[in-house]
Amino acid sequence: MSLPSNLNPDEASPPWLNKGDNSWQLTAATLVGLQSVPGLVILYGSIVKKKWAVNSAFMALYAFAAVLVCWVGWGYRMSFGDKFIHFLGVPNVSLDAQYLIEQAFLGYLPNATMIYFQFVFAAITLILVAGALLGRMNFLAWMLFVPLWLTFSYTITAYSIWCPEGWLSKKGIIDYSGGYVIHLSSGVAGFTAAYWVGPRTTKDRERFPPNNILLMLAGAAVLNTHVCTATSLLTWLMLDIIFFGKPSVIGATQGMITGLVCITPAAGVVQGWAAIFMGMMSGSIPWYTMMVLHKKIGLLKQVDDTMAVFHTHAVAGSLGGILTGLFAVPKLNRLFYMVDNWQHYIGFFYGLHTGHTTAGFKQLGIQLLGIVFVVLLNIFTTSVICLLIRLIIPLRLAEDELQTGDDAIHGEEAYALWGDGEKYESKLNSIYEEFPPPSKGGEVQMNQMA
Repeated sequence: MSLPSNLNPDEASPPWLNKGDNSWQLTAATLVGLQSVPGLVILYGSIVKKKWAVNSAFMALYAFAAVLVCWVGWGYRMSFGDKFIHFLGVPNVSLDAQYLIEQAFLGYLPNATMIYFQFVFAAITLILVAGALLGRMNFLAWMLFVPLWLTFSYTITAYSIWCPEGWLSKKGIIDYSGGYVIHLSSGVAGFTAAYWVGPRTTKDRERFPPNNILLMLAGAAVLNTHVCTATSLLTWLMLDIIFFGKPSVIGATQGMITGLVCITPAAGVVQGWAAIFMGMMSGSIPWYTMMVLHKKIGLLKQVDDTMAVFHTHAVAGSLGGILTGLFAVPKLNRLFYMVDNWQHYIGFFYGLHTGHTTAGFKQLGIQLLGIVFVVLLNIFTTSVICLLIRLIIPLRLAEDELQTGDDAIHGEEAYALWGDGEKYESKLNSIYEEFPPPSKGGEVQMNQMA
């Protein structure tokens, strides 16, 4: 029986290529990319004080662009290429045309699709790290931090957990779409970097209102909701109403984020009822750590984590990893990981139910081992990177820049109108000034700066 002409293999469509899988992978990658740009760019630019809107949004946009260049230059092959050591691949470029059209290390896809798909995950991880540093980090230091952290931290985690040759991957860790690689990593790294960078000004720490809550909601909406996320949002909202008397929009956004983070390691391998339970946990446990424990634990009070990424990503990511170890369905795992034995990828409760108790305990232990590895790795690598950058350039902005914000750092402001309709004109950026006319003597008259 012959295939329809459009399904026959040819040079542009080799026999191993699944067009449906390839199309969906590209679509899914684009959806994740939209979470970063414009999603988190808008969210960061609107959830901060007005004077930090441009800087916060631009930190996210810069990270997205810088990660892409580093990713195709060396990052992808270090994360998913030929084995160098147990937790890292051999650095190499990913731009050769022949390499791009060859079959990827997993699935019926070309390398070009997989490179793009994995890039958007790497990019959003760095943008999430930025959330802990908004409102005071030297932008030039951030420009150095992004490629260094991608190279010496993200690649190690990605190879160890997601690459088939990685040591945690071989042990059977379950991280469906980044609870460890993205969220736990960014939460720990962001908190660690915030420790080294130092806090915002006292005035900003005491009062840091969003400059546009409606835009904040628009940016958050791009972060794609589902059952766990919706349940988490509702749980956080109810706790805010019960204990603070008001339904907080910012709180609901935080609850939405913790739900998304919690379900990430489990998204394709747990039942729908488990997702609802995970949403209840992710809307309550991070709420408790943020609203109660944060005020009682000295280290948490000391470190100025602007967007609370420790709670929303590190705590919620760890929670998701543990709950995945409890609720992972063996059949769904075998469909996703393509394994045929019970010793890998079986949730603890299913292990008890089916008589594979040892395998269930083992899976839970592997999930906990992954948490310990990611936490220790990111504390170490992030600290070393920050200390090295500090030898070259200050990590924190100067005091006058901290007082002024966007105009002092970029010579630009987010809003053109000030006060009663007065138009904003910067004296720190040449694009806002016309070139002054020459004087009668041929000399240029310089505007006096106030």
